Amino acid sequence: MNKLTLKYLSLNFLLLISLLSSRFGTCNARNSVWKGNRRSIAEGKSSATINVLNYGAKGDGTSDDTKAFENAWVEACKVAGSTLLVPSGSTFLVGPVSFLGKGCKEKIVFQLDGKIIAPTSSSAWGSGLLQWIEFKTLTGITIKGKGIIDGRGSVWWNKSPAYDPADESESITKKDMALRFYGSNGVTVNGITIQNSPQTHLKFDSCVNIQVSDFTTSSPGDSPNTDGIHLQNSKDAVIYRSTLACGDDCISIQTGCSNIYIHDVDCGPGHGISIGGLGKYNTKACVSNITVRDVTMHETTNGVRIKSWQGGSGSVKQVMFSNIQVSNVANPIIIDQYYCDGGGCHNETSAVAVSNINYINIKGTYTKQPIRFACSDSLPCTGLSLSNIALKPATDKARSLDPFCWEAHGEVKTQTLPPIKCLKTKKSPGAASQSNNDAC
Repeated sequence: MNKLTLKYLSLNFLLLISLLSSRFGTCNARNSVWKGNRRSIAEGKSSATINVLNYGAKGDGTSDDTKAFENAWVEACKVAGSTLLVPSGSTFLVGPVSFLGKGCKEKIVFQLDGKIIAPTSSSAWGSGLLQWIEFKTLTGITIKGKGIIDGRGSVWWNKSPAYDPADESESITKKDMALRFYGSNGVTVNGITIQNSPQTHLKFDSCVNIQVSDFTTSSPGDSPNTDGIHLQNSKDAVIYRSTLACGDDCISIQTGCSNIYIHDVDCGPGHGISIGGLGKYNTKACVSNITVRDVTMHETTNGVRIKSWQGGSGSVKQVMFSNIQVSNVANPIIIDQYYCDGGGCHNETSAVAVSNINYINIKGTYTKQPIRFACSDSLPCTGLSLSNIALKPATDKARSLDPFCWEAHGEVKTQTLPPIKCLKTKKSPGAASQSNNDAC
């Protein structure tokens, strides 16, 4: 009996231990689930979505939603990798606004699926503003989506003599960028459309590591100063698979830019793709390592252009224009070291040096002059290289103008249409002297 009793007690003890372990495991499991949920919430916060509608935006196209956007931005900035959502199906009236990087986490996404419109009243703009929407000093900022930014620029383009001057200030008469990125590292723009900008549609100023793709600008060909994309003091940029229609340069590359790669872009109407104007007000300008390839241009005033003011210094070098298809383009290939916009310019001896410029496989039709190289007397263009150039006149009038060269030195590597006989083959001794004094 004693053995049986001990065996019975042992079995009961083991059963009790098993039961307690099971309950303890259940508690732990439940606790684990709770902790797991808390962890997933915390992790989910790193990819939080902040909808501007939840921060007071009306999205009716008439209410001022500027403050709601600012409040949503403050919230999004608290969490790395968060998304500020501008939802589809709504139109948001937003005044001049700056989304600042100070105190903001990295890798914020501005998801634009709806439409943002600019105010048209002078009171909404105030004075001294040169941009409408600005992203400043950010790291890893992305703006993407299928939405539209509409600057409603016709209000500023079409001022008639009857326009009330008492309702103007300098900023009202000269509106500038629709969307500007300043001092930022790792900027991505994808999929969005900017239309009818007061002036420049998209500007990068003092930025590095830029990627623009599937981007669209849409403004009339006669809209003044409406550059598509403007780069200044920026480097390491790729712009591709984009459609740019505007009233000025489709892409404008200014001083301080290097390592810019542009490909698969459709340009027109507009003024083509330009480097410059550089050296205005006797300033120093430095541009290098620019590649433009696989681009189509139609009904533009220029094709690929380098332009600089007299009196400047610095250099433009190591540039390649390749696989450019032009259709009814007035001036497909231009270097102009005598650029003067607005008149009142004076002859000066110093200039921005232009060297190592390559033109490869540029074909299509022109309406004015196929090639124009107007280089400085004191600092001629050097290292120009042309191959596989086939440009035909689109009109009988265009047939009368041959390629023009002035102090342009380089090499024609293949037969060209039309023949380019004006290029000098010997390097000018004047090029090195100023380049040494004003090297970039």
